Amino acid sequence: MIRPVIPLVTAALLFGLGAYGVLRRRNAVLVLMSVELMLNAVNLILVTGDTMRERVTGQVFALFVIVIAAAEVGVGLALVLRLFRLRQDINTDQVALDDEPRAATPAGEPALAGASDGEQA
Repeated sequence: MIRPVIPLVTAALLFGLGAYGVLRRRNAVLVLMSVELMLNAVNLILVTGDTMRERVTGQVFALFVIVIAAAEVGVGLALVLRLFRLRQDINTDQVALDDEPRAATPAGEPALAGASDGEQA
């Protein structure tokens, strides 16, 4: 039987890597991949805890997490595709989170960040 410290440390590293990806990445697809990495780390912890206690509750919860992750991928990719169709870019820094209309910008500044012809990422 494997010692539980190995999968728990691996899960902690995976979760930390996923959290770093969510906080530092600007591409929406990479943010979704980082969230999936975090959910897989949680699954690893649930299954490891299940083997230590010799019950099936951890496996049941891991199955629920997999179902939620699949739904999250479907909704997340639909949102990313809609964002790309609207803006031709999936950079999460340029998404307006407020519902208020933007005020008129001075003549020297573009109306949307990254909307000028000279800036290409």
